[in-house]
Amino acid sequence: MSDGAIELRLRGPGGEPVDLWRTLVSHGFAELAPMSLDEQARTLALTLRIPRGRPRRIRISAGRRGRARVDLVGGGAASGGVLDAVARGAAHVLRLDQDLSSFYAVAAADPELSWAATGAGRMLRSPTVWEDVVKTLCTTNCSWGLTTFMVRALVRELGEPAAGLAAEPLANAFPTPEAMAGRDERFYRDVVHAGYRAPHFVRLSSMVADGAIDLERLATAPRDELPDEDVEELLRSLPGIGPYAAAHVMMTLGRNSRLILDSWTRPTYARAAGRTKVPSDAAIERRFRRYGPDAGLAFWLFVTKHWVDDGRADTLADVH
Repeated sequence: MSDGAIELRLRGPGGEPVDLWRTLVSHGFAELAPMSLDEQARTLALTLRIPRGRPRRIRISAGRRGRARVDLVGGGAASGGVLDAVARGAAHVLRLDQDLSSFYAVAAADPELSWAATGAGRMLRSPTVWEDVVKTLCTTNCSWGLTTFMVRALVRELGEPAAGLAAEPLANAFPTPEAMAGRDERFYRDVVHAGYRAPHFVRLSSMVADGAIDLERLATAPRDELPDEDVEELLRSLPGIGPYAAAHVMMTLGRNSRLILDSWTRPTYARAAGRTKVPSDAAIERRFRRYGPDAGLAFWLFVTKHWVDDGRADTLADVH
């Protein structure tokens, strides 16, 4: 603690450095409610559920050298239990438990990706796998504007207000599977504007709420217990989750073996690699094969390096 704020050491389990800003802008979900990215101040606000308490709004920013600062927003004073839960939640969102030292060892010998070894590569994740799956479903086959509208509607209409912030519905916690399962297709079509996703939301939330599938296990199960192939198969069995969506969710899980190959990443890779034509998927995959289980991460960093170099965080509006 420093000046009443929580501090998190920006070091991975292998002692590797963590670049806070590159983590905050690692992908566009930083701009989806209840997250809110302030590029000028270089801060990220989000809402965490607290065991046996109201959700709490927090703000993550750069702290003292080598540390991230976490401040509570609204809700007044917090108990030691709440502060502990906030510290754990913020560390989870920043993926501070992920060991990227082996990835950095390979990247350091790659002239086009050696820059990443200074602390890039942690993919910002939501407090729950459930939230990342639903948000990913909201990005499929639509504009970023519609994605933003759908997620805001879900948070505004079904989320639990954060302590002290009842008048700010976009600061609500992301809705639980139970809250979403309590609404029908008409709600998702008329209020959320989910279109073809409406029945997917109903089925998916019911599956999770009823315990038919445990999405949160995917965040903790080791590879020797649950290989990437099984995770991908499980994700693709979910309502509305196809190859792109499964690869994206896997990236938020730290399962970085799959390349997110779509209509944005392919030509972006070609430009970044100085190619006049877009290579085949097989050729792109060969380029990153040396990274093994982190091939997808290496590819993502290759195509998004300019997000920070240009002094701005592009959104998924440019991706889909």
